[in-house]
Amino acid sequence: MTEDIRRAFAHPEERAGLASSGPVADRISLRDHIALADIGAFQQERGHPQRLRFNVVVELLPQPAVADSDDVDAILSYDRIAEAIAAELAAERLNLLETLAERIARRILAEPQPLRVFLRIEKLDRGPGALGVEIVRSRADMANLDLTQTAPSPVIAYFDNPTIDTADLATHLDALAAGDAPVIIAVGQTDLIRAVTGHAPTQRRIDLLEIEQNAWRLAARDDRCVVVATRTEIDWAMRHGQMVVWAPSKIVLDAHDGPKSAEDGLALALWLAEHLEAVKLIVHGAVTLPAECRVPVERA
Repeated sequence: MTEDIRRAFAHPEERAGLASSGPVADRISLRDHIALADIGAFQQERGHPQRLRFNVVVELLPQPAVADSDDVDAILSYDRIAEAIAAELAAERLNLLETLAERIARRILAEPQPLRVFLRIEKLDRGPGALGVEIVRSRADMANLDLTQTAPSPVIAYFDNPTIDTADLATHLDALAAGDAPVIIAVGQTDLIRAVTGHAPTQRRIDLLEIEQNAWRLAARDDRCVVVATRTEIDWAMRHGQMVVWAPSKIVLDAHDGPKSAEDGLALALWLAEHLEAVKLIVHGAVTLPAECRVPVERA
């Protein structure tokens, strides 16, 4: 496959020279496309958008009727490649170029015309040269993947601290588990004295970590309360009808449109409910219900 990748990004004259050895697929390409992205596994990369350069080559099913029809709807538009890049950059913050490349390739291959996608992504601001990855994916590679599968809509349940500590906790969990929708439990901070730094970025992290301590405290009280931190874990749990407790740090910090403050656990629960298009948000405890919501809110 290494030679295929080299040829995919080679000069058109080299590709033309291969025609004598067999059929060569039609191709369209997007070259030297630059976009800004907040991406990277290192802490110093967070909050500092960097330039990414994309080179994409797509091999296509033959389209013999295109020459006669001159119909733009009959082809894979260059815009669809650029839109695939923009959509994945906007979906969530990622740590790895490899993950971004895989998702862009899948999105392109979901179109009807592509046979193979060659994709190179390079970071331009991380050193004296370009640091990047190259992948090739085919329609056959995607054959066993359900690209349209979506997780079911969950119920988000917010527990305040008295609810966590009550002897009736199991009863509350039983009631949630009896419903048809998967359940994601969200909690707030503990009742301990809150650490204050006076520095917004570090304060946000401390507030999220204090909520996660409370999530683990709830998990210790009932084996059904499995703490999860990533969207992948949440989607898996929802597809399998499991009840989980949300540890918010990763999803909140990686979100492009994340909440500004992490101090209010109920506000975070509402944000998650709207983000996941939840069936409803059920609030357990004597807390004030949010006034304006895009999902139904009710008190347990």
